[in-house]
Amino acid sequence: MSQPDESQSGKAGGCPICGKPAGAGFRPFCSRRCADVDLGRWLKGGYAIAGPAAGPQAPGGPIQNPPGED
Repeated sequence: MSQPDESQSGKAGGCPICGKPAGAGFRPFCSRRCADVDLGRWLKGGYAIAGPAAGPQAPGGPIQNPPGED
């Protein structure tokens, strides 16, 4: 199995998006653009952790009123 290269993992002080050296004002990113790309990935669910679908019986599912309390 191959290991991810350092530019993908953000190791060695590089930008996690493009691998360039991190900028002081945008750390750990090199620029505003890379920071915005990362934010867009978060907002679109690109960094979501796969797991079972949450249903009404799952913890954290929708709250349901007991029968007869409508």
